Amino acid sequence: MNSDLIDEDEPVRPPPLSPPLHNTSSPRDQEPLDTQLEELRKWQQERLERRLRGEYESQVRKLTEVVGGNLNQPARIASVRIEGAHHTRTSFLGSLIRPHFTTLSDGISAKPAPVTSLGDALQTTRHIHSLLQDTQIFKSVETTLDRSWSPFAEPNDLDVVFRCKERGKYFLRTATDIGNQEGSANATARVQNAFGGAETVEGNISFGTKTRHAFHLRLEAPLVSFDNSLRTRGEITAFSSQKDNTTFASSIEDLKGVKVALKTPFAGGTNEFAYQVASRHVGHLTEMASLSIREAAGHSIKSALTHTYLRDTRDDTMSATRGSYYRLYNELAGLGGDASHVKTESAFQTSRQIINGLSVSFASTFGLLYPLSLPTCTPKSSSTFFSDRCQLGGPLSVRMFGQNGLGPKDGADSLGGDLYWSTGLSVISNIPKKPHWPVKLHAFVNAGRLDAFDRSKPIDLVESVRQSLARPSISAGIGLIYRFDPVRVEVNFGVPLVASKSDFSKRGFQVGMGLEFL
Repeated sequence: MNSDLIDEDEPVRPPPLSPPLHNTSSPRDQEPLDTQLEELRKWQQERLERRLRGEYESQVRKLTEVVGGNLNQPARIASVRIEGAHHTRTSFLGSLIRPHFTTLSDGISAKPAPVTSLGDALQTTRHIHSLLQDTQIFKSVETTLDRSWSPFAEPNDLDVVFRCKERGKYFLRTATDIGNQEGSANATARVQNAFGGAETVEGNISFGTKTRHAFHLRLEAPLVSFDNSLRTRGEITAFSSQKDNTTFASSIEDLKGVKVALKTPFAGGTNEFAYQVASRHVGHLTEMASLSIREAAGHSIKSALTHTYLRDTRDDTMSATRGSYYRLYNELAGLGGDASHVKTESAFQTSRQIINGLSVSFASTFGLLYPLSLPTCTPKSSSTFFSDRCQLGGPLSVRMFGQNGLGPKDGADSLGGDLYWSTGLSVISNIPKKPHWPVKLHAFVNAGRLDAFDRSKPIDLVESVRQSLARPSISAGIGLIYRFDPVRVEVNFGVPLVASKSDFSKRGFQVGMGLEFL
């Protein structure tokens, strides 16, 4: 042995040994270390969810393949049962199901439909399920298809069972609301499925600072439409209110009436066709009431047909970053009563997000009140009532002007007008480094005008619109927006840039509270 290769002074060390149960594994599924308990628990939960999601998707895929491969197999719905509808009339449920069966000569009994395919049976089941949901009286509707257990059933017969859970029948709420420049206290009572046919009876009473008191009683029920759905609803409403107009018109207006309406979905929105009869009384004049308001005081009756179309695709009703809002209102008065006119109003708003945290909103409104009794165009025959005239101005519409401060005046009283328009451009952004705050920065430019037709000469509508657009009142400013669901509060500082002699302008700070802003 070569002694040069051995160092006698260096101690001999044994090789490192590993215990037999030593963990030599490495993370294979991106699992965290055992010491990170919270992250390990979260990883296990996510892993379990992925596994369950995968199994669910796999089962859905298999079921889809099985159903899709047997859609043309012969099948027939032998019976339909609805369970859990304890407070709903059998006759009402029968009216939803009966159109899918062959009705006998007595008009009441029904026998199974002729043999069709499994696809047709599934489509029929889906349609009945949709009808039950459209009634709005069930919290949940579960559907089960099974072979018919009837001793007289044929091999291809199916039983369809809908297991329903009804919503609560009674609802009562008291609340205090702040919005549209006033505060109010109200109470609402509602009875769902009142008579067993998906009817809703609702009563509301409120007391406020501007609407001193208001009451309405409404009965609503679904109606079967032409497409055999229940999305069309009819309602009858009796209403009464008293509005305090002393801040801008030195009077108080009492309103009582009845309204019959039909609501139906259309083009992504809702159509409402209605007829209403209303009794109006302008009175309780203040000592400072102008001569024009004193002449407008008194009692009048309006009988009118109305149409309202509403479509709202905004992602947020108060601070939208995408989508649009459109409302169109048409009124034809003169079917009896004192008022005789055509009135149309429209409102449009669209919002877009420029960058994250910064959005721009554009809004516009238009309104026209056109008297119908115009064969001679005399002042008497072309007059309109104060209750029907349009009002414009204030923190909710054209900012930096007084409440209903635009248009014709007599002293301090706003008389209203027959033609108005307004438009506004707003830029809304988050407060720097505080995007989660409910307070936003706001900059705006508003323009609008309210005019009354000249009763001393024939009305030239085109010329009136041209002159109105050529002489706008304009304002601009900056401010803060506070989101206080469901109310939006604005604190703005601005100035009127252009104003007419009759406008009530307001420079400096202005506070607005409401649900809809220009």
